[in-house]
Amino acid sequence: MSDMEKKLRWGVLSTAAIGLKKVLPAMQLGEYVSVDAIASRNLMKAEEAAAVLGIPRAYGSYEELLADPDIDAVYNPLPNDLHVPWTIKAAEAGKHVLCEKPLALTAAEAESLLEVRARTGVQIGEAFMVDCHPQWLRTQALLREGDIGDLRAVYGHFSYTNVNPDNIRNKIEQGGGGLMDIGCYLIHAARYAFAAEPLRVVALVERDPTMKTDRLTSALMEFSGGQAIFTCSTQLVPYQRVQFLGTKGRIEIEIPFNAPPDRPTRLIVDTGAGPIEETFRICDQYTLQGDAFSKAVLENTEVPVTVENAIANMKVIDAIFRSAETSQWEKVS
Repeated sequence: MSDMEKKLRWGVLSTAAIGLKKVLPAMQLGEYVSVDAIASRNLMKAEEAAAVLGIPRAYGSYEELLADPDIDAVYNPLPNDLHVPWTIKAAEAGKHVLCEKPLALTAAEAESLLEVRARTGVQIGEAFMVDCHPQWLRTQALLREGDIGDLRAVYGHFSYTNVNPDNIRNKIEQGGGGLMDIGCYLIHAARYAFAAEPLRVVALVERDPTMKTDRLTSALMEFSGGQAIFTCSTQLVPYQRVQFLGTKGRIEIEIPFNAPPDRPTRLIVDTGAGPIEETFRICDQYTLQGDAFSKAVLENTEVPVTVENAIANMKVIDAIFRSAETSQWEKVS
């Protein structure tokens, strides 16, 4: 790999808060990442963001950024309903795409990206940054090595409080609600742990009476080797935790999803002799994600979270929403 090929040249669609505050500053620290342009529908916003983050070029439209021949890949943190439309436009412009989760609003919409990827030849990935964090890689290794015996149950919780009707996460027409925003992590975690897809699900969904978004969702997922249960909420005390229970022991991730970039994280492993803490070095999972995706593109290998993986996650989300309507078990298909 030559010096010119060591960094993938990135452009960013929108000045979304998650990008400006978390993802982009972390990506800029990556070994294989160069953030070279940012776009907004408001040129002044783009210029302000570029100035703050030290990004060389700012554009007043997404189309202008996609037309930039010096951009190799695009990070798409747009509202959920714009994920697929702008991922398609970026791919058709020859740009690789790392799109925020959830990749689409439905599994069927996500599946449309398979044809786009095949036709354009670009890489498309979903931004489940947790897959790149050492605590999750260690958890996966412990599960595969049988340290806790056979995995039989996964318990998860993820919640925060946001009652602002103007916040994008509370706009149902744009894909808001707890299941799409944070429940997707809990589904992804269970699928990741079992290395399999759930057969069926049953769920309860409580919706905000005014905003109509799901504010409290609980689901039970049946896997061929066990079960997973979770609760997510946009109107509860902020809290997150995941536990994996096997026939011989358990693993607990203390801060599974919003792993802090400024202090070590902890894994609790109990294989029968009492809990043992494993501590992981300080790292930023967004830096690791940017590097992993960039390296995959540069070396023409598979990106961390593929379109196929995203489709599988969306199928579970679809089934959970169906179950909430029918009050019955729903097959994941």
